[in-house]
Amino acid sequence: MTAVERITLHVPFRERSRPWNDILVSEFGVVEVVRVRTNSPGLVGYGESLPHYTWARTTDESAARVMERHPAELMADDSLGAGLQMALYDVVGRALGVPVHRLLGQPMVRQWCPLAWWSTKMPPSVLAQEAEDALAEGYLAHKLKARPWFDVHEQVAALSAVTPETYVLDLDWNGMLRTPGEAIEVLRELDRQPRVGMYESPVLQSDVAGQKAVRARVNRPVAEHYNKALFPVWMREDAVDGFVSCNAGVAGTLAQGLQAAAFNKDLFLQIVGPGLTTAWTLHLGAVLTHARWPAVTCLNVYADDLITEPIEIRGGYARVPEGPGLGVTLDEDALERWRVPDGFTPTPPRRLLGFHLGDGRVRRYAGIKQLFEECRYVGNLPVQPRGASLDVHEDDGTAEFDALYRQAERAPVWE
Repeated sequence: MTAVERITLHVPFRERSRPWNDILVSEFGVVEVVRVRTNSPGLVGYGESLPHYTWARTTDESAARVMERHPAELMADDSLGAGLQMALYDVVGRALGVPVHRLLGQPMVRQWCPLAWWSTKMPPSVLAQEAEDALAEGYLAHKLKARPWFDVHEQVAALSAVTPETYVLDLDWNGMLRTPGEAIEVLRELDRQPRVGMYESPVLQSDVAGQKAVRARVNRPVAEHYNKALFPVWMREDAVDGFVSCNAGVAGTLAQGLQAAAFNKDLFLQIVGPGLTTAWTLHLGAVLTHARWPAVTCLNVYADDLITEPIEIRGGYARVPEGPGLGVTLDEDALERWRVPDGFTPTPPRRLLGFHLGDGRVRRYAGIKQLFEECRYVGNLPVQPRGASLDVHEDDGTAEFDALYRQAERAPVWE
């Protein structure tokens, strides 16, 4: 390698999802593109990652470590960070004239990988519009974040009203149904909805007994984020149906996929980012036999995928690129269009969030972190109340807003 460049972008979200993404996952908009150059004229590789979300950042040290080294020497080293590792695979594939999946040491098992549309926490009406877009763009799977402050039954009903029965929902609670006693009541009712495909992390990840109890009482697969320490316990207890594979580079992802296959457990890949990241995920999914659940890259949230030709998506599946390297071309103009200073972090405005519990009570919070922490960790609010909703008030500059916000900062406020 003769050069490693890191370029920070702030990529806008699509207009419909933008207000909710800005509240809940604003850091997803910050994308770091890594460009590597070689001593072969014109031979360049690209990678990308989300520096505020990635499993491992590319650092000055890792960039220096690959200088004057052949990219094939180090490309399988997960410690390099997501963007740099991706760029090394891209440049080696381009040099050899082969796609990345041919460099992974496993045979190709699929040319099209299932891919899911992703939505953060949103009102039912917005989710329904998102699903209509998803169908129009070729998706047949939808992962959504289920939370106490939206009625999940209303969300599923709204999605079901605008989609065919072949449209599949992955409902992800990130442990916020808390206990099997609370979870089973909610999940057994959702079992009656034909579009519900799986329950992701309904109870706390460490609660193996709870996962086992939930799995025994519901009719949909139960998935958990892969955890190396818990994996043998899960397998011994047969507590889960499959896994979310994330937070790992090439070596780690392949190891997770092979472990899942050894126990005949399905998994889906969850690697977040625009076009380059989606292509990368498809190459991994092409060689992992049990990556049979729809992958999640959040490609759909971005107004710009940063590549010159879009990923082909049809009938719920995305085509694995067959060109050299990642098989897609970075849009160089986008690097200047969305470039921001290194270290950029979005600064959201002050917002008051009102959690309507569906029974007339409203609890006000000074931002999403406070709401999340009280619902998950304090645990004295209902896990999935009927009729729940969330209202959002932006800072309007008034003394009334300032006073209520400051009061909520000290502690959530009952209205």
